[in-house]
Amino acid sequence: MIDMQMVFRWFGENDDHIPLSNIKQIPGVTGIVWALHDQAPGDKWPLDKIQAVKTEADNYGFNIDVVESVNIHEDIKLGLPSREQYIENYKATIKDLASVGVKVICYNFMPVFDWIRTDLFGEVGDGSTALFYEKAKIDAMKPEELVANFLSNDEFSLPGWEPERLGQLAELFEAYQNVSEEKLWDNLHYFLEQVIPVAEENGIKMAIHPDDPPWPIFGLPRIITNQDNIRRFLNLVDSPSNGLTFCSGSLGANPENDLISIVKEFGERIPFAHIRNLKHFSNGDFIESSHKASDGSVDIVGIVKAFHEIGFTGYTRPDHGRHIWDEVCRPGYGLYDRALGIMYLWGIWDSLSEKVKVN
Repeated sequence: MIDMQMVFRWFGENDDHIPLSNIKQIPGVTGIVWALHDQAPGDKWPLDKIQAVKTEADNYGFNIDVVESVNIHEDIKLGLPSREQYIENYKATIKDLASVGVKVICYNFMPVFDWIRTDLFGEVGDGSTALFYEKAKIDAMKPEELVANFLSNDEFSLPGWEPERLGQLAELFEAYQNVSEEKLWDNLHYFLEQVIPVAEENGIKMAIHPDDPPWPIFGLPRIITNQDNIRRFLNLVDSPSNGLTFCSGSLGANPENDLISIVKEFGERIPFAHIRNLKHFSNGDFIESSHKASDGSVDIVGIVKAFHEIGFTGYTRPDHGRHIWDEVCRPGYGLYDRALGIMYLWGIWDSLSEKVKVN
């Protein structure tokens, strides 16, 4: 049986303190998931910088098949006339990424904010820390307070929210006042109609990431949140190049989402999977946990089994991990716990493959 392809997200040695030589020592990892993090949303990525990443990965025998993310400019999400140039830049970037062998582009369509947490280093209870979401705090917090809280950390900050961008926050919220969920759907549809044909022509699969968490934040609309919405999204442009990044953590933040059903219904349109665990609390809070199924609320074993049963051969990565053994790391992206997560996922997968072999 052909296996899934295990990859590992890498922000660059200087940015997340993890050299590729360390990743090379994790069994079964064949590629890095990467991006040009110094490029602003809407920029065309410079080909020389793309090629530099490929050269660096080649030195360790890694592929660069998966990019996460080519971020989408807010003007595209808002449906402004200026979106046309940003969409053209996006198309050009798709072509250049295809020229170096990229197969999958992960992206999201979340207004203003990417993933949201209230504490980057929440206490797990065993001496480790992890990303934590406190519902009451989010409900009472102003968005600029959240950003300022992250920016106050000297070493790490909320991705994409440099101090100069804080000044744009009020303007962005005002711009979204007239953007309903349906308007956001329309703007996403327009974007897909423009870029999916280019992706098809260049052998690229676009894979949208679900909203994290999968519900409206600060009054902003969010639309990639559940099975019905995923089905609607995939039908907007019915193409193999229009796909989903399955994320057990993002979708699993809502206990009502049936993650196994999502894998089974949309498996053919899932080129990329993020598998991670989290623990729900009755008040709506959640904290990210180890990948071990019993440590959290997500049926990790059932999810891997569902992927195995559909013959999944796409790309998989352990998603966020805890911060363990006093590691200094980017919040959610330590080397150690994600490496442990990979071995846990391989253990489940191999046990299922062995049963197939024996039977």
